[in-house]
Amino acid sequence: MNEKTRTELKKYFLYFMVYSVIGWIYEEFLEIFIYGRGITDRGILIGPYCPVYGVGTLLFLFTVYFIIKDKPLKNKILLLPVVFTLCALIAAAVELAVSYLCEAVIGYIPWDYTMYKYSFQARIALSTSVRFGLGGVLFLYIVQPFMERLLGKIKDRTLNVIFYTAAIIFAVDCAVFVISVVV
Repeated sequence: MNEKTRTELKKYFLYFMVYSVIGWIYEEFLEIFIYGRGITDRGILIGPYCPVYGVGTLLFLFTVYFIIKDKPLKNKILLLPVVFTLCALIAAAVELAVSYLCEAVIGYIPWDYTMYKYSFQARIALSTSVRFGLGGVLFLYIVQPFMERLLGKIKDRTLNVIFYTAAIIFAVDCAVFVISVVV
């Protein structure tokens, strides 16, 4: 594997981590300000991240982003309904798959959509899929281009320090989780 490919993989891992943290912040915001439940740990890991958001956004990057990346603004605007729909569908599929995975591994689903009128087995809901579709649009049109510019300005040595630090922290967190599930 050449150095350019390794650098790109490091960047994608950092995108995963940043978007997992943003997802955790979003979940905490909902708990505190929308549902009035106070601070709760919305993730299943120790750190302040929800990896399902990282996985979802990486899927957005790999399957949808090419549709609008480097296109003129007019074309991007015309593609808004397509991007929204694809993001909503991908998010629903990820959420459904992760709900089954969590149920199999940890014995429960970390969210409950019984309060939504249009839901499937309380695992996915129309309301949340619409929000994730809107979030995907915001992410692909505004946040990701900003992140690309930001990471593009970071020197290789600094990128390596950030990557290895985040990777070690995340790996230890995952190891603790696996040990807690097995024991």
